[in-house]
Amino acid sequence: MIAPFEVQVRFVDIDLLGHVNNAVYFSYLEMTRVYYLEKLLGEQWDYTQDGFLLVRNEMDYLKPIFLYQTPKIRMFVEHIGRRSFTFGYEIIVENELVTKAKSVMVAWNISKNSAIEIPERLRVILESDLKK
Repeated sequence: MIAPFEVQVRFVDIDLLGHVNNAVYFSYLEMTRVYYLEKLLGEQWDYTQDGFLLVRNEMDYLKPIFLYQTPKIRMFVEHIGRRSFTFGYEIIVENELVTKAKSVMVAWNISKNSAIEIPERLRVILESDLKK
């Protein structure tokens, strides 16, 4: 399993209520995906050949995150289909689950500008990190 991504909450992330604004959480997920995919696929992965794109995000906000906290985001492969796969996320603050989220990704061929079946080499890598 890949180590959780640690987020530094910035002052700009905070809303008038003093906690991280709900829209900022999606930026945290994006940063986590970049970190996670580099660890899982490596820096040399050719996204033009074996690419994918985000088609859905969903999030359950369980407790707020505040400025001086350090969220840790666990990311994992939750589901693998024929053309799509789902990443799951758990945001932990001080050993407590504060947010759960999912992102659905679709395998994509850039030159054809269309969805494709998940390439076998990507499927094998995703299956290696499938949460059971």
